[in-house]
Amino acid sequence: MRVFKFGGASVKDAKGVRNLVRVLQEVGHSDLVVIVSAMGKMTNAFEKVVDHYVDNSDELVFSINSIKIYHQEILEELFSNKQHPVFDKIKKLFEDFNTTLDRNKSTQYDYIYDQVVSYGELISTTIVSEYLNDQGLHNEWLDARDFIKTDNAYRDAEVDWEVTQSNITKKINKKALSITQGFIGADSNNFTTTLGREGSDYTAGIFAYCINADSVSIWKDVPGVLNADPRVFDQTQLLFHVSYEEAIELAFFGASVIHPKTIQPLQRKEIPLHVKSFIDPLNEGTSVKKGQPLDPYIPCYIVKKKQVLLSLSSLDFSFIVEDNISEVFSLFHKHHLKVDLIQNSAISFSVCLDDKFDHFDQLLVQLKAKFRVTYNKNVSLYTIRHFTDEAIQSLEQNKDILLKQITRETYQMVAKE
Repeated sequence: MRVFKFGGASVKDAKGVRNLVRVLQEVGHSDLVVIVSAMGKMTNAFEKVVDHYVDNSDELVFSINSIKIYHQEILEELFSNKQHPVFDKIKKLFEDFNTTLDRNKSTQYDYIYDQVVSYGELISTTIVSEYLNDQGLHNEWLDARDFIKTDNAYRDAEVDWEVTQSNITKKINKKALSITQGFIGADSNNFTTTLGREGSDYTAGIFAYCINADSVSIWKDVPGVLNADPRVFDQTQLLFHVSYEEAIELAFFGASVIHPKTIQPLQRKEIPLHVKSFIDPLNEGTSVKKGQPLDPYIPCYIVKKKQVLLSLSSLDFSFIVEDNISEVFSLFHKHHLKVDLIQNSAISFSVCLDDKFDHFDQLLVQLKAKFRVTYNKNVSLYTIRHFTDEAIQSLEQNKDILLKQITRETYQMVAKE
């Protein structure tokens, strides 16, 4: 079996959905699990709904209606028969969505987030599945929540691999074309959970691991894995071959093409990963496999914006020792802040943090009770893998640099926006 994953950009409109059909027709669609994300920027749109709901904002109704109109326009362009069952299916999903909001009693933001945002994937996969059937690509629509079981760490759930493996092994029809959602799962009480932002790639890795897939293909609007984000850097180059280890490094430092958790389950069973273009599906793209050297061997540039640079020192100027650091990392874990860079001296300790859940201000209160604290919000973390002197000089031009660090293969710099 193979596993394909199509992100939001690939199904952002009716043209994109039609193109998905073309891709499957060109590369084959038997013995295949297809993971589909929410359409276009719908995850962002559902996040606004969560914020308006939590804030009891007058904008709530408008934000929900905007989402309905967006999907309705795609439906009407794809299905000329207005009596098609897909219209009732989508209507029912929006009714369930409204019921979820009406019946919710929780004040926990992360829980509400998962119950609401997950509808983006449920709606998109229903539309894609129905359109594929209409085009003669008969498929089974699967609810990922029936397969992927997790703990209840909402917005960043951990997979229960034993139960998930059992579910997928028993329930997947290995001879069929199956369509399911990325990003979502369910806890032991069947409340919806999500696997972290951009978690659809990870879903592909989970399914591939559990069905012993021959390969995973992630379909993007770029030719494959590039040595830099073309939205930020000029003159990017395609990487033809990448090892699992290199892919993990690139993902950890923030390369947006591959979700950081995706590689690990694939590596354990040596399942090849292909990153390919849904615009030119027959092009080779990038292959990620065990042990293959980076080709071409060139500097790879990564930038993570909206980071926090935090520096701590003892109130009495005593040494920063292991006990202090252990306590600080425990607080990072508690507040779900990811550490992307560490630098310490005898009396100070600096880290660059990814505050994806906006918990830094809560952390700050606790840190100020024990440490002298300085910090900069909205900084950018730049990383060069396989750096050269020329690459560093070029990157540092016109930057207000706050911190930099060099190891054998990696150069990192924190700079003001």
